[in-house]
Amino acid sequence: MGNDESHEHGAHEQHQHGPNHDGHKQKNMAASATLHCLTGCAIGEMVGVTIGTHVGFAPHQTVVLASVLSFVSGYSFSTWPLLKAKLSFWKALRLVFAADTVSILTMTIADNLLMLLIPGAMDKNLAHPVYWVSRVLSLTAAFIAAYPVNVYLLKKGKGHALTHEFHGHDHKETA
Repeated sequence: MGNDESHEHGAHEQHQHGPNHDGHKQKNMAASATLHCLTGCAIGEMVGVTIGTHVGFAPHQTVVLASVLSFVSGYSFSTWPLLKAKLSFWKALRLVFAADTVSILTMTIADNLLMLLIPGAMDKNLAHPVYWVSRVLSLTAAFIAAYPVNVYLLKKGKGHALTHEFHGHDHKETA
């Protein structure tokens, strides 16, 4: 259907079917990468905001904690499949750092900015509806902000494209 000669990775050749299919495939991959990243980030964000609001941190302290935990959980969530694909820990971590940092940063900024803008969002605990409404809105905003970033990165062969080949494959690399 399309020109597969320009694509050098045999594992990816089966996915190439011309420019229109490639664009659709990239958008699907970007949506998948964004949801994957959002899942990992959301865990850290929610834990950080919950701890910060429960302990009584100032909003900026809660944002710092939530941001740090967002990166930790986001990187962990992305590193695990690479370790299962037999990459060494350091190789997997380097790949994830290169692949996910811009997406996680975009999500973290969007999420925390909205949490700071919603009155009372940083002052409530898990039992308060304002917390859950603000979480849904902020995580939706994080997805909306990061999706075009991931589309752009994939078009440039960056972001999730760096780790895609290791998902669902049995690689034997240990270095």
